Amino acid sequence: MAWLIGAAANEIVFTSGATESCNLAIKGVAEKYGQRGNHIVTCLAEHEAVFQPCRWLESQGFNVTWLRPDEYGRVSGQQVDQAITAQTVLVSIMAANNVVGSINPTAEIGQIAKRRGVLFHCDATQAVGKIPVDVEAMGIDLLSLSAHKSHGPKGVGALYVRGRSPKVRLSAQIDGGGQEGGLRSGTLNVPGIVGMGKACEIARDQMDEDADRIIVLRDRFLEMLSQRIPGTILNGHPEQRLPNTLNITLDGAEATELMQSVPEIAASLGSACTSGTDDPHYVLRAMGLGEDHAAGSVRFSLGRFTTKEEIDYCIEALAAAVTRLRQRGSQFAAGQTCLPGCCEGPGCSDVVQIESHFSSHSLPRDSTAQGARKGSLHETT
Repeated sequence: MAWLIGAAANEIVFTSGATESCNLAIKGVAEKYGQRGNHIVTCLAEHEAVFQPCRWLESQGFNVTWLRPDEYGRVSGQQVDQAITAQTVLVSIMAANNVVGSINPTAEIGQIAKRRGVLFHCDATQAVGKIPVDVEAMGIDLLSLSAHKSHGPKGVGALYVRGRSPKVRLSAQIDGGGQEGGLRSGTLNVPGIVGMGKACEIARDQMDEDADRIIVLRDRFLEMLSQRIPGTILNGHPEQRLPNTLNITLDGAEATELMQSVPEIAASLGSACTSGTDDPHYVLRAMGLGEDHAAGSVRFSLGRFTTKEEIDYCIEALAAAVTRLRQRGSQFAAGQTCLPGCCEGPGCSDVVQIESHFSSHSLPRDSTAQGARKGSLHETT
């Protein structure tokens, strides 16, 4: 695994995943170097695993500069350089955005941090195994990653901690038996670590081949969707982006309803790790996208095992679903209270009719009628 990111084996601290790794890096630096300064630079488009520890440090008296990303979800080296002060102890900027897939100028940021004498933490969870990452060449002092993003097991990750000069020191966030050089106490997840090592080995050997194949599928997906669904908008950088991530807005189709209407398609409204929260669109809003634009956004992630047949199926299913949703939206906007055929039997898919039945408690009590109504209700829950 160390070889995959250009590190030495003794610079790897095993954790339960990238969230723990980010917490250890950010809080560990803040505690260890707090007497040197109390300022951190990060970005409004970071993953919650970086966002929340920085918020917590603000509550403890740290000052955090929240850089606003551009319309593609990227930050520039100039932004970072201008934000660093004499009190800055850490810059934390992700390698690639988890929502839209845009790639940041990591090496440039690393050079700036080094020149300014500031530690650089990089959440590379989305990047490792998909694009080349080299901690030495990129000037990274701390790097977080998670095994399952490279087809490894869930529940295991790692934190790279620079052991070469200048050596990085951290304050442990978990006390106990002193495992992992005293930085992460607790019994190691040996099966998970072995699985992560194998996944990294495969990623190292197949990265270029995987990327080339996935890019073809990703671009086909976007091109065909755009042809079948007018108003398809790409979110994120059109070129500087991950091979596997595609975030789009389908104009006239609210994303939650869309995904509920095609349950056989695995996609998310935002980050897969935050798609169950109340605010899956904070990254898109930080990019300056409007509420309606963000609400219509869906993220698709392709992988090593994604096939052309699956892509083609998704295109057809999404096109049909968007057509239905747009038709329904235009009919309601025109003042119709129900769709054609809504009173013709238990197969009615009219949301207004269904909600009316629920509010009056008049749903049939026999199992056959209930089953029919459940099938119709699926689109509206």
